[in-house]
Amino acid sequence: MSPWLEAVVRAVAVLAAFLSLPLLVGQTEHKVMAHMQGRLGPMYAGGFHGWAQLVADGVKFVQKEDVVPARADRGVFRLAPAVALIPYLVALSVIPLSPTVVGATLDASVVLVLAVIGVGIIGTLMAGWASANKYSLLGGMRAAAQLVSYELPMVLAVASVALAAGTLSIVGIAEAWSPWWLLWQAPGAFVFLVAALAELQRPPFDMPVADSEIVFGPYTEYSGLRFAFFLLAEYAGIVVMSLLFAVLFLGGWAGPFESWLGWLWTLLKGFAVAVVMIWMRVSWPRMREDQLQRLAWVWLVPIALLQLALTAVGVVMTS
Repeated sequence: MSPWLEAVVRAVAVLAAFLSLPLLVGQTEHKVMAHMQGRLGPMYAGGFHGWAQLVADGVKFVQKEDVVPARADRGVFRLAPAVALIPYLVALSVIPLSPTVVGATLDASVVLVLAVIGVGIIGTLMAGWASANKYSLLGGMRAAAQLVSYELPMVLAVASVALAAGTLSIVGIAEAWSPWWLLWQAPGAFVFLVAALAELQRPPFDMPVADSEIVFGPYTEYSGLRFAFFLLAEYAGIVVMSLLFAVLFLGGWAGPFESWLGWLWTLLKGFAVAVVMIWMRVSWPRMREDQLQRLAWVWLVPIALLQLALTAVGVVMTS
């Protein structure tokens, strides 16, 4: 296969995964929440077990009018959903399902993933600022403060596993993983999971977009497909964070028959992490803004720094 044809095939495969996996997570959230909270609505659409609920949601968004506020900055307003969504496509392209099943192999792929994930907040800020709505602007600022606070503990947690593996390549980290990391890197895994929930503005960290808090924050003025793109960005973020967690902290493709089924193990582990994220939404009450910041700076950052120091000691002692 020529390099150009291989690049096209990999790009199409990544795009197909990007368009299908977030929808699978969204459908799973409908079903998990319906069972956990006794919600009857999502169990009826389409007949058998509510299989068409996600289709119905899509049709609803397509039918809604695309409204742009009269005083909005139209160019920025329309561009914001794409800026929030595309970084997750770039991140997904370098997260491997196995050593060979990966969109692009880079020597410092974990740095690229962390960098592009941080770009998504720009889309939220653009949406809040361009809407010509003070509530939207306030929601965008709150979202930015939240994401900036939780970037640091997430980076420190990832730095810990990168130090343990001795490489910044995600493939290299997964290949260096061993089962005892489940204990050794457990604090870092906890920090990463909590920070990922806050990065995605998922409950219990959804204050900037909660209806009862600030009328869906920076997305108040959005409707139709543009609003759906912001929701798709959230589910794409769940996919990226879940797969990244599975590869960095759970060994990715490590498992029985990994030479043949390695990619499937990564997907199953990532799906399990996504279900945990949905479970958190169902189980935990929403935090206050001051509690959110206190959790980040008083607890997560010190835990992540301690984990990094523990990893450094372990690397020095075993080298």
